[in-house]
Amino acid sequence: MELKLGDVQTTAIIPLAIKANETLRKNARIKDNKAVEIIRALNIDTAQYDKFMSHEGVVARTIMLDRQLKDIIQNAPDTVIVNVGAGFDDRFSRMDNGKILWFDLDLPDTIAARKKAFPERERVTMITGNALEDSWCGQVKQTLSGRRSKPVFIAEGLFMYLTLDQIRTFLEVLKNNFPDGGTLIAEQNCKMMQKNEKHHDTVKNTNAHFVSGTDSGQEIADLVDGFHLVEEHSFNEEMKKYSIRAKIFALLLPKMNNRWATFRW
Repeated sequence: MELKLGDVQTTAIIPLAIKANETLRKNARIKDNKAVEIIRALNIDTAQYDKFMSHEGVVARTIMLDRQLKDIIQNAPDTVIVNVGAGFDDRFSRMDNGKILWFDLDLPDTIAARKKAFPERERVTMITGNALEDSWCGQVKQTLSGRRSKPVFIAEGLFMYLTLDQIRTFLEVLKNNFPDGGTLIAEQNCKMMQKNEKHHDTVKNTNAHFVSGTDSGQEIADLVDGFHLVEEHSFNEEMKKYSIRAKIFALLLPKMNNRWATFRW
């Protein structure tokens, strides 16, 4: 498989490598056989993309988001979910209940690579588009007709590569195109991490840069009228369950880790 990605999109290799390596462990906490398949096809050395803190962070965020989405789907079995900045994520395989509709949205180079790795699947649509523009919304809006549940948008590993102005634009795209409301579950980067990105154990090995960070998801909600922060959870909550090192990190640097924040409008 030939892979050509831009600087930010290349960061999609990090969770891909980590999910593949975790899947192959004896007592794997998450299973992603597609990640294993893609990494083997790419034939790349995952060492620079899989360091301890990033590994534990990706595992934690995967477990936490999977848990939250399963709860949403259990309460609304016909949910429409849009994976914004999908990269090589295969969450649909873990979430599918036979009724949900799923969209994987990303930039042209990533979707081109994704189409080589993923087969066409019923109820899954890959969309080429920029999250900051309206062009991708039409396909999603068409599917909402007749569904009682409001759409759910997930943004994993995205906001740290957007400025706050760009995040505001994205929120406006959601609000303007889906005026009946919806849910956004977005990963949050902290300001301290933004300032110290050169020390990040895996992103420092790419050409990508963190361009924003927040101390609270409320800073994101305040960007656009009508958005409300529902809840926010640090990855520390999950990470500290598995190692002494993560427990110490959570104790000494409780605000340093990324968080999942849920918004509604």
